[in-house]
Amino acid sequence: MAFNGIYKGKKVLVTGNTGFKGAWLSAWLLSLGADVYGYSLDVPTDPAMFYVCGLDKRIHNTFGDIQDKDKLCAYIHEIRPDFVFHLAAQAIVSTSYQLPFETVGANVMGTAAVLEALRTADWQCTCVLITSDKVYQNVEWLWGYRENDALGGKDVYSGSKGAAELVIRCYWNSFLKDMDNIKLGIGRAGNVIGGGDWAKDRIVVDCVKAFVKGETVGIRCPKSTRPWQHVMEPLSGYLTLGQQLADGRCPDGEPFNFGPNGEKPTTVFELTQDLAGEWGLDKSKASRITGNIPFREAGLLRVNCDKAQAMLRWHSTLSYTQCIRILAEWYKAYYDGGSDMAALTEKQIAFYTGEAARQELDWSK
Repeated sequence: MAFNGIYKGKKVLVTGNTGFKGAWLSAWLLSLGADVYGYSLDVPTDPAMFYVCGLDKRIHNTFGDIQDKDKLCAYIHEIRPDFVFHLAAQAIVSTSYQLPFETVGANVMGTAAVLEALRTADWQCTCVLITSDKVYQNVEWLWGYRENDALGGKDVYSGSKGAAELVIRCYWNSFLKDMDNIKLGIGRAGNVIGGGDWAKDRIVVDCVKAFVKGETVGIRCPKSTRPWQHVMEPLSGYLTLGQQLADGRCPDGEPFNFGPNGEKPTTVFELTQDLAGEWGLDKSKASRITGNIPFREAGLLRVNCDKAQAMLRWHSTLSYTQCIRILAEWYKAYYDGGSDMAALTEKQIAFYTGEAARQELDWSK
């Protein structure tokens, strides 16, 4: 079993479990035999992978505000999880321009609430806190940011993630590093794509919604590049980090980047063309440039994953082409109707794990 079977029979709490990444992580943990618990504010989209894959019936789920320290702490102390994966956040850049105060609250104080629960824990617990690749002070250079590069952020979303990391560092140095029962790591990743995402202002979601209707998708910044990766890539990194922290095989309290291999950077325009091709559409009619840029976004962002490769023996598994192919497979199955989406999700997890095993990645064993 993958990850050396460490999650089988263990209580695992996923905050933000109703979101896109949280739902995929919950599904993966279920396939690993974990006893999965969830804590989320609500179900953020309609449709939502949380319901499409029947996760509401397969895990222990509680709704609550991540900033409600008393409720969150009581819940965590009640279930006494072996592992915590903290994904709950306000994760949409455009929303951070509309709701800057709320974004800072969710991303900074929500993280602090999880840390408060940990510093009062009296059982063995391994926690992986998820921030973002946008924590870095992005000057749009060509090489990838390393974990010891300067944190920053010109927009509220990026700044809130950088501030969350400062809070983590303070709690770690003030309390957690001296607690023998707590192990903690930080995962930095962003721009994940894959089936089951329906959040607003995301290019793949915009493409799928347009393609299903036979419409042309409008794109704002066709030349912008992102470290596109299937959602399973960083999730395998988070699960590897959790495993190795619990096993005492990597240092506590440190951040790790999880991103794609150094393939040729892919632009937003190229992504829309490639997805249209997998959908069987005429690429020349798939997208149009709107010129409408309602908020500022970085044009170039890459991360360096050498630390994860050296210390965790992790690297991304799928090629860009494989990523686009299984992404299109998932959405086409959903919109064609009649497919068991939980079974398809498990099939894709098995395919991904098999590819990792073929590459002899440690976590696939």
